[in-house]
Amino acid sequence: IIIALIIAIAFRFYVGTPTIVQQPSMVPTLQPNQRLWLNRWVRTTKKMPSRGDIITFEAPSKLDLTSAEIAENVVARYENEPNSVWSKFSYYVLEVKKTSYIKRVIGLPGDHVVINDGKVYLNGEELQETYLPSGIVTDNGHGNCTDIIVPENCVFAMGDNRSQSSDCRRFGCIPLDKIESKVWIRIWPLNLFGKIDK
Repeated sequence: IIIALIIAIAFRFYVGTPTIVQQPSMVPTLQPNQRLWLNRWVRTTKKMPSRGDIITFEAPSKLDLTSAEIAENVVARYENEPNSVWSKFSYYVLEVKKTSYIKRVIGLPGDHVVINDGKVYLNGEELQETYLPSGIVTDNGHGNCTDIIVPENCVFAMGDNRSQSSDCRRFGCIPLDKIESKVWIRIWPLNLFGKIDK
C-alpha cells in the first residue's frame, strides 16, 4: 500500500493529474466544473510553454503590483513560501492549502506586451487571438502591467474571459519554476472530450 501510494504521489507530481475548473476566468474556452487532465511533464523537464498554451501556476502571494513595484521588477511576487521540509512537501507535493491559477500564455521571454485601446499588441503588432469570441475587449484588468517586456524564464499569461480574470495584468509575469502544468485534454463533459486547441 505504501509503495502504491508513493508511486501515485510521484506520478501526480511529475507526470500528470486530473483537475476541476473552479473559476470563470477561462470562459468560453473552459467552463467551471469541467474536468481536465494536466500534463506535469513540462514542470519536470522545466520546458518553457509555447504561446497560446493554457497552463496552471502557483498563485502569487501579492495579487496587485503598484506602478513603482512594476518599474522595479515586473515578475510576480512569491513571498510566503514554506520553509520546513514537511511544509514544503505538504504545500508543493500534496498541494495542501495551495492555490493555483489557470491562464493562457500570451507573452514569452523578450516579448514586448502592450495592452491598449482594447487590444493586445505583441512586439508592435496586434495579436490575433482566434480562441476569443469576436468583440472581446482587453483592458488593463484593474492592473498596471500593460506595457512590459517579459523577463527571461518568465511568461505573461491572461484568462480568456478578460473582464473576469485576475492575471499577469495585475500581478506580473510568472517565473518558469512556478508553472505547474499544461492543460492537455478535457475529460468531462464527455461530449467535449479531447485536446484543447490554441
